[in-house]
Order: sequence, then structure tokens, then C-alpha cells
Amino acid sequence: MNQPSKASNGALALAALGVVYGDIGTSPLYAFKEAFTGTHGLTPTEPNVLATLSALFWAMMLIISIKYVWIMLKFDNDGEGGVLALTALANRSAKGAARWTTWIVTAGIFAAALFYGDALITPAISVLSAVEGLSVATPAFEKFIVPITVGVLAGLFFIQRHGTGSMGKLFGPVTLLWFTALAVLGALSIAQNPTVLSAVNPVYAIDFALEHPAGMFLLLSAVFLALTGGEALYADMGHFGAKPVRLAWYGLVCPALLINYFGQGALVLRSADAIQNPFYLLSPDWFLLPLVALATAATVIASQATISGAYSMTLQAMRMGYLPRLYIQHTSDSQRGQIYIPAVNWMMMVGVIVLVFQFGSSSALAAAYGIAVSGTMIITTVLTVFVALMLPGRMRILMLPALLIFALLELMFFSSNLTKIASGGWMPLALGLLIFLLLSTWKRGSTLIAEQRRKLDIPMALFISGTQPEVPRVPGTAVYLTADPTMVPSALFHNLKHFKVLHEQTLFLHVVTADVPYIEMKQRMQVNQLAPGMYNVALHFGFRQEVDIPASLQGLSAHGIQLEPMSTTFFIARSNVADGPGGMPAWRSSLFSWMTRQSEGAASFFNLPANQVVELGTKVML
Repeated sequence: MNQPSKASNGALALAALGVVYGDIGTSPLYAFKEAFTGTHGLTPTEPNVLATLSALFWAMMLIISIKYVWIMLKFDNDGEGGVLALTALANRSAKGAARWTTWIVTAGIFAAALFYGDALITPAISVLSAVEGLSVATPAFEKFIVPITVGVLAGLFFIQRHGTGSMGKLFGPVTLLWFTALAVLGALSIAQNPTVLSAVNPVYAIDFALEHPAGMFLLLSAVFLALTGGEALYADMGHFGAKPVRLAWYGLVCPALLINYFGQGALVLRSADAIQNPFYLLSPDWFLLPLVALATAATVIASQATISGAYSMTLQAMRMGYLPRLYIQHTSDSQRGQIYIPAVNWMMMVGVIVLVFQFGSSSALAAAYGIAVSGTMIITTVLTVFVALMLPGRMRILMLPALLIFALLELMFFSSNLTKIASGGWMPLALGLLIFLLLSTWKRGSTLIAEQRRKLDIPMALFISGTQPEVPRVPGTAVYLTADPTMVPSALFHNLKHFKVLHEQTLFLHVVTADVPYIEMKQRMQVNQLAPGMYNVALHFGFRQEVDIPASLQGLSAHGIQLEPMSTTFFIARSNVADGPGGMPAWRSSLFSWMTRQSEGAASFFNLPANQVVELGTKVML
């Protein structure tokens, strides 16, 4: 593979600014302030300010610069990152050990469920904190903050169905301007009080922790707000590759963020009253309203990255069998990764707007923020430890101690964030548990249905050798979609029961979703002839690829199989779930049945032509 040129790496790094670093890049709007104005806020004295900056600096260095940007970007699944991609990688490392596989998958799915809780809070707290700058310009705008925030967020969700390709071209330049503004405002403040740079010394944080252990424990939950975009940058690495993501972080994002945080600290050292909104008070009066506009644009970009991440996570969960099929709209003719999922979009919009009205300010929302992200970080580290155990000796010896240090730090952050539960932190946890219940219920129900069918259906080998030669043939091609190619599809039974014929050409089609994100076209299809005119066809797709059966079946001509569209029929079995003596409690069976009814039909999900599909119902007892 040719290495990207320096120019292309630079262009990708620019593009990555908005998508990868939008979340962590807007943290200066509220993170430093919360250490002093939050539920357990410190007094803005010089020792406390320097201790906070020291803890923030080293947390960002260890967790973001080293763990995520340097180490985690090495643990990719064929170029893809994120907790589900890491789960697939760890699952492969387990090499089929059932006990380990169960734990790995459970942990990965729970982390994915927690991601959705974070995905709701990020747009709400980001846009709200940006619009709050209006009240700094003039208190008269105070009463308009919530309505303006709701309007901005509602507009963002309403444009999703049109795609964001044209807007996306502006993301990089706007975010570049944003990080430049962060650095310039911070540098101007530091120049007036350069002694604040002494906080780079970890002794300030260590001394504070030794003198005030309870205070440091509570401070960690505020410091963690500066790290909340770490999981997002790992999840989005697949869009750009590791090198551009690292280039953007070390070359611009990290310096700009730290300069701004230290600038806010220098401002508070000069005037303790500035702690009410140190970010906007860094700005000269003439630049305040343009800064509010720029901050709002940056937070909209960060929110867009979160929304897109929720779409991608949902798509991966569907591909891996943890969610029913949902309607997916592709919003770009050239970029297959740009998708829109209406069900996710509207549920997120309602959730985000409810959060804005419920909490009303970024400070109140900050009290609920962090638990879900810190929980996800711990799971990511544990899964990475499992993968690292499979590395060659020297690499394993170097990697494991570092990962154990990260796990210890993240446990401290998670424990500190647990103090926020009563202040609203219960909400992302409750949402995460609910989504985990949905994901695990769908997987469990789907597994039970597959087991029932294996008990009831006839093995394909027995059918081929015994029954089918006696059945009359009719012209045309029948394509039966099946989840298990070793068993005869139930749709074929219904067809034989009602019509007592087989088609001249019969294909048993099995769609396989691999543990890797992408499968090349030349590796897509496997064909096995079972008998004259009867074939098993397996189509392999990566978990991030769109499943388009008609397009993929065009490759059958290379195997000597011709499909005439006007004489080809796709047969699909649709399960109707009923309560019975199955393997799930009645309430969970009812939940699975409800999820089944929300599922998009296989015909539209697999892009099958509507006038060539016959759907046959089957009843399943759970």
C-alpha cells in the first residue's frame, strides 16, 4: 500500500479536526470552570488553581496523549476503532473460548450502551455552554439562552435527513479557526501572568492530593470533563487513519487546549470573580459576540460528530446482531459512510431537548456528565489488556504495565464521577442500562429463535439426498434467504406445502457479517453447488458495510449462474413471536416481540426489488 503523502496527511488532519476532536475541543467552555463552581467547587485561590491545572495537564497527557492518541490507535480492527471494533478484535483473540467470549462481548456491548448516554449529553452541554456567552455580553440575553439552544439543536437534527456532506467541507476550517482562537486567547492571558505555567510541575497536584485527599477525589470529576472526547477520537479513527489523527492532536489540538486552560487559570489568578465564566471573560469586549458565534458553530460541529457516531454505532450493532433491522438512508452518492437513521435521529432529538429544558444550564448538565464516558474508558482499557495478552513477549511486557496504570487512573475518575449520581448522573447510567437490556434481549431472542429452527428444520444434506429429486420443477430462479446454510429454510417448507414444486434454479443465500469492518469485493462471494440447479451462496460483508444483495449477486455470472430479473423471486421468512415455554421470561419475550415489530423488513434492508419478493410468516414460541 502506498503511504499517504505529507500533503494528504495534512488535508486529512484538517478534516479530522471537526469530526475527531469536536467533542474534546469544546471542553474549555465548561471544564475548568466546573472545578470551582460545581457541586463540590473549590475556592479559586492560587494553590487550588495551580493544583487544578496541574491535575488537568497530567490527566490529558496520560489519558489522551499517551493512552488514546499513541496506544489505542495501534489497536485497530483493520483500520477501524471504537469499542465495538475493539470487542470484535478481542473476541478474535479469545480464539473461540466460550467463557472469555461471553465476558468480552458483554463488556463491549455495555460500553456501547453507555456511549448512547454520552451521545445525548454532549450536544446539550456543548451548545448550551456556547450560547451562555450571550449572558456575558449582556445579562438581558439570559432568558433567551435556553430557547436559542433548543432552536439550534432542533435545526441540527432536522437537517440530518438531507445529509451533511456540503456542511462537512466547512467543519475542518471552522474548527481550525476555533482552535486558533483558543490558543491566542489563552496565550494573551498567560503573557500577563506567566507564573501559571509552573502548574506543569506535577508536584502541585501531588501536594494537593496529600493535603486534601477528599478534595482531590472530588476535583477529579471536574478534571475528567476535559477528557470526555477521548473515546470519540478512537471511534472516529477509521475515517482518517492513525497518522492524521495523531498529527492533528500533537500539532494543534493538544497545545491549543492546554494554552487555553492555562490562560483561564491565569485570568482567575488575576481576578477570582472571573471564575463565573473564565472562557468568555478571556475575550476582549469587541470579540465577545463573534466568539459566541464561533463557539456555537464549533459546538454544532461537535454535536454533529456525536450524532454521526450514534448512527455508526447503531449500524455496527445491527450488523453484529444486537439490534433489529432499522431503516437506513444513505445521504451521499460518493461517501457510503454518510448515513441517516430516522429512528435514532428523532429519539436523540427528543432526549437532547428534554435534557436542555430539564437542566437549564451547562453547569447543571456537567453534574450529570462523565459517568458514562469514564465507564466506557475502563471497559476499553480492559478489552485492550485482553488483546495485549496475545501480543509477542516484548510488546506485552511494555504494554501491560502502562494499561494497568491507565485502568487505575480511570477507576479513580469513575469513582469520583459516581458522586454525581444524585445530581443527574443517574440519567446516563439508567439510559445505558436500558439500551444494554435492549441489545442483550435482541441478541438472546435471536439466538433462541435460531436454536428452535435448528431443532425443527431438516438438515440441508438430508433434504438434498432424499426429498428434492421427487419434487416437480418449474421455470425460474428462487432465492431463499437463510440464517443457517446447513438447514432447509422454513420459507421453502411453506412453498413446498402450498405449491408442491421447486424452481429450476434454487439458491440458498446466507449473509455473513464478519468481525472486520470491510470485505473486498473479490472475497465477497462463496458458491457451493448442492445438486443440479441448487446452490448455497454466502455473501460476506464487513460490519460497517452496506448489505446490497442484488448488486452483490451480479458476481454470480463468474460461477456460471445467470439471474434473469424478471424470472427471479426472493423468498423471505418473517418470524411472529408468541409467548411460550421458551428460554426467556415473559416480560423479556414481550420486549423482544415489540422489537421484532419495529424491525424493518428484510426486503428493504437488503435492497431487494419489491416486485420480486414473497414473504412467508412463521410463528415462533419464546
